Amino acid sequence: MKISKVEAFQVEMGDGTGWMPRSAFVKITAEDGTVGWGEASPMMGGRPALDIMARHIAPALVGQQVFERNVLLGTLFHRLVKLGPEGIATSALAACDIALWDLAGKLLGQPVYALLGGAWRTEFPLYASIGGNAARSVDEVVREVARRVEAESPAAVKIRWDGDRTRLDVDIKGDIAKARAVRELLGPDAVIGFDANNGYSVGGAMRVGRALEELGYAWFEEPVQHYHVAAMGEVAQRLSITVSAGEQTYTLQALKDLIGAGVRMVQPDIVKMGGITGLTECGALAFAHGVELVPHQTQPAVGHFANLHVLAAQMNMTRPVELADMWERGRPVFRNSASPVNGKLVLDDTPGLGIEVDATAFEDRATLIAP
Repeated sequence: MKISKVEAFQVEMGDGTGWMPRSAFVKITAEDGTVGWGEASPMMGGRPALDIMARHIAPALVGQQVFERNVLLGTLFHRLVKLGPEGIATSALAACDIALWDLAGKLLGQPVYALLGGAWRTEFPLYASIGGNAARSVDEVVREVARRVEAESPAAVKIRWDGDRTRLDVDIKGDIAKARAVRELLGPDAVIGFDANNGYSVGGAMRVGRALEELGYAWFEEPVQHYHVAAMGEVAQRLSITVSAGEQTYTLQALKDLIGAGVRMVQPDIVKMGGITGLTECGALAFAHGVELVPHQTQPAVGHFANLHVLAAQMNMTRPVELADMWERGRPVFRNSASPVNGKLVLDDTPGLGIEVDATAFEDRATLIAP
């Protein structure tokens, strides 16, 4: 079965305002008319990845065999290697990988997790990933956490800072106060994570990390700048709390370096690094090194489903699945986006990824990116 068309779209999400108002999708059509959907990172509206997709990837895929995914995308990765290869190019290729898996599942009449070897689970506990807390007061953080917990019944909560990455150690005392207030709100047994979003120096990270240990937090995410791999590993080795990182890691080799530095919980993102193929490889790498794989996942539509299919096929799942702010923005284009069901995320046995696209809403909100 050959690929007949590859189309790149920027799509308005939700009401088109606020956090991530537009995102990036690829639609790959086989010669029999079957369609596969993929999603790229929405950074800068996903436009840089879409341009690469439309100009350089689409022409190379049209006319090729659907099931030669590894050869096709591996060739393109090395053709585009001078672009980084981290970031824009890997995100564009991740979207195409996801779409080709979706297409393969539909052509074979199987859910993607079956093609990956079967599902250890099809229901996933979720954690409420709550961002923007650098700008909130202690009381505002508490109110937002309480709202999300009431609405979603999560198995765990993560408070994210989303601060100014050019300024480190801005308000360590205030950050610890917010962490303490969330612990008091949720009680001694609640599972809580703290995402610094690269906000500290090594010294600042040690101060905050020790406070989080005393408060019984479960993990400490990206405490220092992601590009300081040795520093991330130093913090991980000096603290007893689990230190996690990897959402800004774009190749399997870079993830290996992060593990080698001492990080014991890795969080690659399926729409940034390798798609379904790449995240499955990350699972094997994590298993080989005895570290936890807990993917970063903030997209409410195609990326969300792709992530769940990979996790369904992983034997070891140690933490709940991320459900980020404004997951409702996947609708109305994607009818069955990231909706939680009784505190869980659920897959069925629909062929492919199982994503449903409202054709009318898509036509109204999508912009085709020309080569």
